[in-house]
Amino acid sequence: MNLLIVVTVVVLGLIVGDCHGDELKKCFYEKSCPLAEEIVQNITWKHVAANPALPAKFLRMHFHDCFGCDGSVLVDSTPDNQAEKAAIPNLSLAGFDVIDEIKTQLENACPGKVSCADIVALAARDSVSFQFKKSLWEVYTGRRDGNISHASEALANIPSPFSNFTTLQQDFANKNLSLHDLVVLSGAHTIGVGHCNLFSNRLYNFTGKGDSDPSLNSTYAAFLRTKCKSLSDTTTTVEMDPGSSLTFDSHYYTNLKLKDGLFQSDAALLTNHDASDLVDKLLVNEEFFAKFGESMKRMGAVGVLTGDSGNIRKICTVVN
Repeated sequence: MNLLIVVTVVVLGLIVGDCHGDELKKCFYEKSCPLAEEIVQNITWKHVAANPALPAKFLRMHFHDCFGCDGSVLVDSTPDNQAEKAAIPNLSLAGFDVIDEIKTQLENACPGKVSCADIVALAARDSVSFQFKKSLWEVYTGRRDGNISHASEALANIPSPFSNFTTLQQDFANKNLSLHDLVVLSGAHTIGVGHCNLFSNRLYNFTGKGDSDPSLNSTYAAFLRTKCKSLSDTTTTVEMDPGSSLTFDSHYYTNLKLKDGLFQSDAALLTNHDASDLVDKLLVNEEFFAKFGESMKRMGAVGVLTGDSGNIRKICTVVN
């Protein structure tokens, strides 16, 4: 799940802890739609109970939206515009039907009050939190929806699973995200699956000479070759965290230490001394959960529209 994705730094003055002003805040819907977060959680948990693969999908959707957290990843293409959904990194996104169900319920309860961008952020948190039956991190709300969604923007902004460390760090820095956020948010790869074509070059043709990636554990590489038969396989998927891909935990970092990171972008974290030191600190669940929540709050503030900017879409797939 090309979850490389995106992370966020607190844009100055954009997140506050009280209930005043136009910034993102804890209690944005306290008066305008007091049951908003409960509605999102109830519907999200209902679907995750039936489909435990959904947390990875919602987390990835949020990441891919958040190189500007304005709900633009939800917009459908039109004859005149190829929207972000049509970009190659987004073709395998899923869970849009659940977002639509949540939006319908919220429009019935509080017409025109809750943004699609906030729904995506809340559903990501709630889906991952279902496993623990409590919220793993706070989601500050108050995002507005954007009116622009272009496939070209997604291609330009979403980090690639083929990237080396220098490129990854620059991609995150472009969004005011730190090396710390990069390493912590990469831990989202502890759930979900990856398509063979996003890493099979590491198995069959790493340098163009029919070789494998020496930074990939040879035993793990042999296992992956039993799943991904060729470079041209674009449909087969494998677990990003073998044996634990439905459980949100710190096992991703254990895999990295064993050279079992699935993507080049995963293995890249061990090529930088500071990043590798952070990997060591995140091997414990409690440390990972705490840091992940902090980085998710920062990521969720990247490129948001608040106050008089943007609007509230009536239907998440269509701009107003």
